[in-house]
Amino acid sequence: MKKHKIIFWIATSIIFLMEGLMPLGTLIFAPEYFNAGTMPLGYPDYFAYTLIIFKVLGATAIMLPSLPNRLKEWAYAGLTFTLIFALVSHIVVDKNISYILMPVAVGAILALSYISYHKINLTSKS
Repeated sequence: MKKHKIIFWIATSIIFLMEGLMPLGTLIFAPEYFNAGTMPLGYPDYFAYTLIIFKVLGATAIMLPSLPNRLKEWAYAGLTFTLIFALVSHIVVDKNISYILMPVAVGAILALSYISYHKINLTSKS
């Protein structure tokens, strides 16, 4: 159980930094770059704002231990969808391998967090 908790907190902290704090930091400290990831893909500015807000909310939701399991499941699902759509967008639009690999890598870390989250819940219920 201790191993799963360590894996969960490391993976979840990385997700929180990459999907929660970095986009929020860009919005606050460098607002001229808030749409640097979405503009080259052809998305409008309002989509970038919405994406940042929901990424921050989702990353925060998986970090907070007191939230209900159902809410955490929705947060994991939402973050997964954003990564899948980022992957598809980069494959279709710019075909840059480094941009394609980034959502895959973050998705793998998110999957590690999700799997360890469920292993912790299974062992705590037994």
